[in-house]
Amino acid sequence: MTGFASEQLSHSGQPLRHARPVGPMRETDTSHHRARNLDGTVRIDITPENSGWDFLSFAVIELDDGDTHIDQRDGQETAIVPLRGAGTVRAGGQTFEISRTSVFDEMPHIVYVTPGDAIEVVAAGGGFEFSIGSAEAVGKYPTRLIEPSEMKQELRGGGAAYRHVNHVLAPPIQAERLILYEVYVPRGTWSGWAPHRHDGRDGSPYLEEVYYFRTQPDNGFVMQRNWTDEENFDELFTARNGEAVLVTKGYHSSVACPSSHMMFLNYLAGELYDDERTTPPCFDEAHTWIQDDWDHEAWELPVVRPPDAAGSAAKG
Repeated sequence: MTGFASEQLSHSGQPLRHARPVGPMRETDTSHHRARNLDGTVRIDITPENSGWDFLSFAVIELDDGDTHIDQRDGQETAIVPLRGAGTVRAGGQTFEISRTSVFDEMPHIVYVTPGDAIEVVAAGGGFEFSIGSAEAVGKYPTRLIEPSEMKQELRGGGAAYRHVNHVLAPPIQAERLILYEVYVPRGTWSGWAPHRHDGRDGSPYLEEVYYFRTQPDNGFVMQRNWTDEENFDELFTARNGEAVLVTKGYHSSVACPSSHMMFLNYLAGELYDDERTTPPCFDEAHTWIQDDWDHEAWELPVVRPPDAAGSAAKG
């Protein structure tokens, strides 16, 4: 026992040898997980400068009643998505009244802003929380309001990866580089399965991506994994309600904890331009087999049972 005196002990008094890492550890860049900032009005702020990528900006803004957010983004198209509350958006000489009781109750009206138009957002009674994201653009499409009736809806996957996808700013809705989805995932199930990538490798397009998570109830959590097999890159993040994860490269998938449903808002942008935004990602072939039959070899519980008592007695 004296040989273990300097070691950390478990609650039972045994040395915690099993807690020591064995072999090389893969690195996780903690800057790819963004917690909610509680100071000021900018809750999350992701830019090319603070994320190490080239195209995409994303922020979540929370305003109290009557507060104003002023912005102008030269050379960038912008999408404003209401998350909670109501506000007035003025851009390009137009005025838009947008609101949302909750991301779990209704689809959004989105304000698309062409590059260079001044933006003013004023919160109505009860405050206003919204996302605002941008990507490089030349101004091909005008400032306008995107209605829920324009947005394609899709039920995707199956089994433990059955989810509801709203294409809130994706073809056929026009934009230059921005792509936006809202995805609803039942508690205890997965999204992004089979795993996919869009980092310019294996024939995939290059797209930068933000996952902004909401949970219902809001005390739950989600887990997101980003990884590649060809290099020392394997990130695993736990994100809570109102937090974000960046996908800088590799395959990626996410899962909701068993006690909360998961919704996430995706902003993507990259090398795909205009109609090229329909280009699909590349899927991990090791897992695509399940897309042919989500019930293949599914378990029925219990999996193993004790030996039949009568049968055992007869054999004796």
